[in-house]
Amino acid sequence: MPKTTHIATFGAGCFWGIEAAFAAVTGVTKTSVGYMGGHFPNPSYLDVCARITGHAEVTQVEYDPDQVSYDELLNLFWKIHDPTSFNRQGADRGEQYRSVIFYHSPEQEQMARKSKLKRQQQETEKHIVTQIEPASDYYLAEDEHQQYYAKHRI
Repeated sequence: MPKTTHIATFGAGCFWGIEAAFAAVTGVTKTSVGYMGGHFPNPSYLDVCARITGHAEVTQVEYDPDQVSYDELLNLFWKIHDPTSFNRQGADRGEQYRSVIFYHSPEQEQMARKSKLKRQQQETEKHIVTQIEPASDYYLAEDEHQQYYAKHRI
């Protein structure tokens, strides 16, 4: 009997580094980068960068829950970006770089909200701006963006 694969989707700035971080996790079976949360069908990278689509750059993670839990993926999400920075990560600015968790089930939504609350309780000086939204259409980014760090040995 084949193992069940679960999906998680996160936006946390430029998707290249986010994908690389999740790809290194034992139990993550596949990663890809793309766009979610916008209103423009089939956006290109240039469309998203032009800020006309409303999409976030996201990493979609397929994982084996027998090896890594959704909670563990959430913990990594909080560590690899600044969830207090509104529509910005480092030098990257714009809504496409927003901090967002797209949930694929009621259980993921509940876990994401609980995780955000816990993270906010740890953050004493700044407000966590991470959005938690239902997953919507996922548009795969162009091939040159997939596994970017691995291809360029960054």
